[in-house]
Amino acid sequence: QVQLVESGGGLVQAGGSLRLSCAASGRSFSSSVMGWFRQAPGKEREFVAAMTWNGGTKRHADSVKGRFTISRDNAKKTVYLQMNSLRSEDTAVYYCAARTSLVVVSTTSHEYDYWGQGTQVTVSS
Repeated sequence: QVQLVESGGGLVQAGGSLRLSCAASGRSFSSSVMGWFRQAPGKEREFVAAMTWNGGTKRHADSVKGRFTISRDNAKKTVYLQMNSLRSEDTAVYYCAARTSLVVVSTTSHEYDYWGQGTQVTVSS
């Protein structure tokens, strides 16, 4: 069992930065794949980034490559999403997710087993 709580969202101007955090509890965190997804109003949830427990595999969506970076601190049971050069199209609710059933990075939301409640990111232009 893994519980996830996101924080760090807010309102930022275009070109600015935010760092999202996802605090996890539960014994499975250190061996899980952690991911970030986002959902804008009227749109489907989409993949943003994910990584394995040891950082050996990281993936970022093409739309955020070079601007967003996923990282994790297993000792703190926390995963981060550093977001730079934010654009209005990045506005969405951002969700943290954990995949414990299979330790392979996935870009598909239904392959993740646990989800946080989400944190709102709003980028003003």
